[in-house]
Amino acid sequence: MKFRLIIDKDKDEEIVITARERSPLIDEIEALISKHLDRIPGYTEDDIKMLAISDIECVTVLDGKTYAIDSNNQRYRLKGRLYELENALPASFIRINKSALANEQALDRFAVAYTGAVDAVFKCGYREYVSRRCFAQIKRRFDNK
Repeated sequence: MKFRLIIDKDKDEEIVITARERSPLIDEIEALISKHLDRIPGYTEDDIKMLAISDIECVTVLDGKTYAIDSNNQRYRLKGRLYELENALPASFIRINKSALANEQALDRFAVAYTGAVDAVFKCGYREYVSRRCFAQIKRRFDNK
């Protein structure tokens, strides 16, 4: 394997990896690079929008597809599975149920229903169910801050 780094102030930053096949090292490099990117592509039927990670309030799976909900309560389709995005997104994204991640900075409040169910209410108005197991972890996380 060869490694080459070229620093040129006049060129746009680009990371290119040429490999014969995918390996655990390639996966690690990809995850590391993804963690340092501040934008992620979101797809609608008509176009592609580069979403700022700080604008994403929730990442959820609907009908088997992964979506990001932004601060304007707009849905954008994301490429990749939820667990891949969970590893790539910053630590401010916390799991709130089996199929959703929440940006803790975008959480407005937790609403408790009469039945005891808990919903995460985001600043944009979107609501998502919080599982009991995840709620206990979230509570511990906020208690330690």
